[in-house]
Amino acid sequence: MAAARGYHQGRLCRPEAVNPPGFTGARIDRADHLRADPARIAAAIADPAARVLVMAGLEPGIAGGRLQWRAVAAGEELVLLGVDDGVPRFAAVTAEPTQGALRAPELMSLLATLPRAEMALYAGARSLIDWHARHRFCAACGSATAPFKGGWGRQCDACAAQHFPRTDPVVIMLAEHDGRVLLGRGLNWPEGRYSALAGFVEPGESIEEAVAREVWEEAGVRVSGVRYVASQPWPFPSQLMIACIGAAADDALMIDETELADGFWATRGEVEAALAGADNARFIAPPEYAIAHTLLRAWLDHSRSNAWG
Repeated sequence: MAAARGYHQGRLCRPEAVNPPGFTGARIDRADHLRADPARIAAAIADPAARVLVMAGLEPGIAGGRLQWRAVAAGEELVLLGVDDGVPRFAAVTAEPTQGALRAPELMSLLATLPRAEMALYAGARSLIDWHARHRFCAACGSATAPFKGGWGRQCDACAAQHFPRTDPVVIMLAEHDGRVLLGRGLNWPEGRYSALAGFVEPGESIEEAVAREVWEEAGVRVSGVRYVASQPWPFPSQLMIACIGAAADDALMIDETELADGFWATRGEVEAALAGADNARFIAPPEYAIAHTLLRAWLDHSRSNAWG
């Protein structure tokens, strides 16, 4: 039965069965029950055991393959990340301008060495620090804002408007046709690197509609029967990658060269070779921490078992 493989009516309904992508798997208790109680937040900050994530701007302090922590410093603006084995964990808000979308290859290589739970914890901290740095003034009246709810919101001193961190949904998808999947190479990507197509979900649009629109706009391919596979927080600066697979009506490509440098239909063998890092692979696969890697592996695993309903 299809349901035994994690499907129901053609949709993957057990994403936990998929190899998890990076930036997921945080084990910390986010302690939402503490956020609305200023007295308890103050007590957590004053706790001698409390620790603050070591950061240089948005870059993490990493040593020995682990995140680094320090004691609380007087007067710093903190965000409560949560409680870990009874220890309050915080991130310090920077007063310096941030560039949350930027990420150096060296940073990504370093993050990939972290345990999954710590990689996920850093992802949340980075997104929050970047959001605070960019929301020091009220979008309603322009006055200064101050953190509240343990740093999970900012409130305007003048008009009392409340502002909360946002996450931008992004669809990332494979269009499938005749046992092959559509891959694209982004502008200015390294030669040989290909991945799934992706794009932001627009206002008034469902996930399925966003998948269909983006594939049509970028590659001129019509898709239907969209299936959800898995999701991944992407902290550059604060996105939620929603991985899907859809059935393509045909394989004719009309690449939008303002969006993509190239695109092609990859066979199962070509995907297998790329994921294995074979020297003769047709393309370089996305890194293991990227949900595009998870998506390609899920497609391979389930296409072998003919499970796509």
